Amino acid sequence: MENELIAIQTNEQGEQRVSARELHKQLGIKKRFSTWFEQYTDMYSEGIDYTVVLGGTTVPNGGNGAVRVLDDYSLSVDMAKHISMMTKTERGNQIRDYFIQIEKQWNSPELMMARSLQYANNKLIGYESKIAELTPKAELHDKFIATGEAIGVREASKEMGIKQTDLVDILMNNKYIYREQGRNGKLQPYKKYVPKLFVLKSGGVGENGIEFTPRMRITPYGREYFYKKFVNPEQTELDMEA
Repeated sequence: MENELIAIQTNEQGEQRVSARELHKQLGIKKRFSTWFEQYTDMYSEGIDYTVVLGGTTVPNGGNGAVRVLDDYSLSVDMAKHISMMTKTERGNQIRDYFIQIEKQWNSPELMMARSLQYANNKLIGYESKIAELTPKAELHDKFIATGEAIGVREASKEMGIKQTDLVDILMNNKYIYREQGRNGKLQPYKKYVPKLFVLKSGGVGENGIEFTPRMRITPYGREYFYKKFVNPEQTELDMEA
């Protein structure tokens, strides 16, 4: 607005606010600021009409370039307008009229539409950011879940992009699986992780009459869990419990 008498700030909630210290100065009040403002604290509601701004104003402190930090109050335009009117001076009336024009301009259809569009745009940007954040997780989830099949360690290691021996070492060292002794050393899961992380393909007796143990398979959920926990923990958020 041209011929700005007092700076108007817009807070994060989209509300117009005025510095109490600047209003005090522009009104030409001779009374000490703290004393002057105290007379209004019972007339208006803190948190609605005004809020405390700690260290909100700096003023020169001597001629050596030092500054002094003073607390301030952030006023609603409506409160600032009423205070200006209550001074009953020509300057007060001038500033009151200025605030009335500010309110008219702020509530004009053009500015109301502009604020609505800005709000909608900010919401859209927020949604796009959330989608961008979730997309890698969704793609990762699809990578392991889409097939819906439990697969062997060899296939699982290829899917995760690591060596089979590395995957076996990880699972054994972290007590998810163990290697049987005396039965070809086959890998078997600990029972508490079946059937969530692993499933067992039926065992039995082969054509040669030799008994074979059930074959271990890693479920889609298990592969996603192990990938997030051990293979790529930094880039994906682990939010699953085994």
